[in-house]
Amino acid sequence: MIRTSKSEPTIFIIFGGTGDLNYRKLAPALYNLFLDGWLPEQFSIIGTGRTKLTDDEYKVKLHEGINQFSRSGKAEDGKWEEFSQHIYYQIADATNPDSYKEFGTRIENHNNEWNAKATVIYYLAVSPNFFPIIAKNISKSNLGTDPDKTRIVIEKPFGHDLESAKELNKLLGSIFTERQIYRIDHYLGKETVQNILAFRFANSILEPVWNRSYIEHVQISVTEQLGVEDRGDYYDKAGALRDMIQNHLLQLLCIIAMEPPINFNADEVRNRKVDVLRAMRKFTPDDVRMSAVRGQYGKGWMEGKQVPGYREEAKVDPDSNTETFAAIKFFIDNWRWQGVPFYVRTGKRMHQASSVISIQFKDVPHFVFPKEAVESWQQNRLIISIQPEMSIRLEVQAKRPGLDMILNTVDMVFDYKGTYASQAPEAYETLLLDTMMGDQTLFMRGDQVEEAWDLIMPVLSTWNNKKSLNFPNYSADSWGPELAEALIARDGFHWFTLPVNKKSGSK
Repeated sequence: MIRTSKSEPTIFIIFGGTGDLNYRKLAPALYNLFLDGWLPEQFSIIGTGRTKLTDDEYKVKLHEGINQFSRSGKAEDGKWEEFSQHIYYQIADATNPDSYKEFGTRIENHNNEWNAKATVIYYLAVSPNFFPIIAKNISKSNLGTDPDKTRIVIEKPFGHDLESAKELNKLLGSIFTERQIYRIDHYLGKETVQNILAFRFANSILEPVWNRSYIEHVQISVTEQLGVEDRGDYYDKAGALRDMIQNHLLQLLCIIAMEPPINFNADEVRNRKVDVLRAMRKFTPDDVRMSAVRGQYGKGWMEGKQVPGYREEAKVDPDSNTETFAAIKFFIDNWRWQGVPFYVRTGKRMHQASSVISIQFKDVPHFVFPKEAVESWQQNRLIISIQPEMSIRLEVQAKRPGLDMILNTVDMVFDYKGTYASQAPEAYETLLLDTMMGDQTLFMRGDQVEEAWDLIMPVLSTWNNKKSLNFPNYSADSWGPELAEALIARDGFHWFTLPVNKKSGSK
């Protein structure tokens, strides 16, 4: 993630080039990288799909997406004209090996034109069932043979359980080296998530208290106001546990809990994350009952509009047993974290859309102030807000102005908007640039994926094998099922939520 120069000549081949991910995220991210001077002078973006489009028609489509979703706003005519000269479209059937011959021809033509061998990035912005097919066809066409110049980007979900993840890893490993495989998790590209690493390991005042002696518990919450929208067919086979906890939330947990790396090399950082996953306590069926809660939203009202329950959503089984909410208590059995509970929760149709990490420190060992001075006493808490605001705040006790000794909670705050004038890059900008640079620090390694699946498989199996009799068990615009409150209340804690004035609407 330390960048000193532009990348080498690069060719992006985007499978699913006419899809929503490219339209909303990838094309705007590449355009912003171009505006900021991060793309090399010699680059090519080749979108591919079955839809019959000319190059010009395809450019019009991407132009619309950039105008609507780019953080820099509508594209300026001159800049767009310059950028669009590098965009091409190829009609192709990803399942047909013959379609890949044209890719080889295009790559060779660019190499000859640029008088250089370009780095080729195959981005699989397609349904997961196409991952093995595309990888095999790249291999059959001899388009992935150079480990220094060929990379493949795999979107989540990476498998739907441990066995399928192992199978996909084995297949990819037979075609590519591990340093060619980029398993992308857009959450790890968010600016605040990256700043956790800087915050932890660039400040000496934190390390002495970053352990079980001073930290009482940790919470990681990613909540959404949105329902499943038009993703019912995918989501009903996935659920909150697969869709969010197995990847996003466990990766956030690893960043909070990892040991200091020796250096910032990609494998060293990822080794420390794997250490956390391997140290996490495995679940028994009884543990699942006591330490994991699932929920499914019913109908209700969101911001003045009536919304359907999950089972009434399009492409969802009317008798679905899929969870749209999950909360789990984890423990990490090592010297640093033994006995400290890590609570994670995620859900759809929640009262607030936010991604927040709350680290609560233990209480002071002895109160020296009179009772009337500490009526609003609160333990110190470090709050890392990923969205809707990007901030890190430390809640401490201070004396209120006046003649009386009255203490109340005050915030020591670092927030991006108040500190930096420049706009933070989108997550996909960071991750696409890292892919070009060959930096895998923010990407999941194969063993990370398998360890994460191994950890949640007992919960997944228990829930799949036992149908919930009380679904739906929370209404839209609530904080989830009551059992989720009981999960954390049994330990004497409560879920942290952002103040109302920090509320935001969507993910």
